Amino acid sequence: SILNFPLKPEVSVIIPTHSRADILEECLHRLERQTIANAIEVIVINDVEDDKFSALAAKTDWQVSIHFETIAPCQQGVARNYGVQKAQASTVLYLGDDMFLKPDACALHESIHRNRSTPTAVLGSTKWDPEIEITEVMEWLMISGWQFGYPKIESYAGDVLPKAIQHQFAYTGNISVPTEVARRIPFLEEVNLYGWEDIEWGMRLRDSGVQVYYEPRALAYHHHEMTLEDSLRRMEVIGESAVRIKKIAPDFDRLPRGWKKLAYHVFSKFPTMAGQHRAAFLRGIAKAKSNP
Repeated sequence: SILNFPLKPEVSVIIPTHSRADILEECLHRLERQTIANAIEVIVINDVEDDKFSALAAKTDWQVSIHFETIAPCQQGVARNYGVQKAQASTVLYLGDDMFLKPDACALHESIHRNRSTPTAVLGSTKWDPEIEITEVMEWLMISGWQFGYPKIESYAGDVLPKAIQHQFAYTGNISVPTEVARRIPFLEEVNLYGWEDIEWGMRLRDSGVQVYYEPRALAYHHHEMTLEDSLRRMEVIGESAVRIKKIAPDFDRLPRGWKKLAYHVFSKFPTMAGQHRAAFLRGIAKAKSNP
């Protein structure tokens, strides 16, 4: 039976999605199993209308309150900002459509916000979904910082991250902020390539005095298989995106300069995992600069 949903939810979960209704459906089922499922609303912003998505939107037996909407075309920043305007709760949780939350994750996000006296972003943790094949490059990405760098902040579990590094960990796959903050500090909408929009957003959170609190118990399993070839293609796009974001946001600090740029070029010659990824990143930067 449908749960009795309160008039005003405690957490609004915002999920941008693109052409993967099967994974999205499992993501939504995990939200149905949340310990506070009757106190959350889910806002799904889709940019490709197809039969599978329409079937999900037509379901009437969800055990959690879900609002589906299609905006096409729609980048992730546009989707998140639109979802925030629809949010009814005092807290919004940005979630990837391939992130499967543990049952207590939403409750942990909500509890931390309720007990914080200053505006705070709550960063949950992410691990690869054990139900998929975890390749060598996926293991490397989880510890290297090139996609996730949770091992670098283990010592801050249950505490705020240092201001100097907090923007580097504003991972939007599993992070929550007060709705007031989300409306005051929206995502860039001019970005049309994958990558860095969360870090740039994190820089503006930092500059506005919003801290990042790391709660590793608010865990999401990332259901996304990736080969080395997939990862290197992603790195090229990220390199290109970095150049484009720098033009929009001059304070963006992820483009290597000076000695760091030199080191990138040197180490990109090595046939290691890190070397191959640096080379791909530099190819993306060169592509963007040659096609302004």
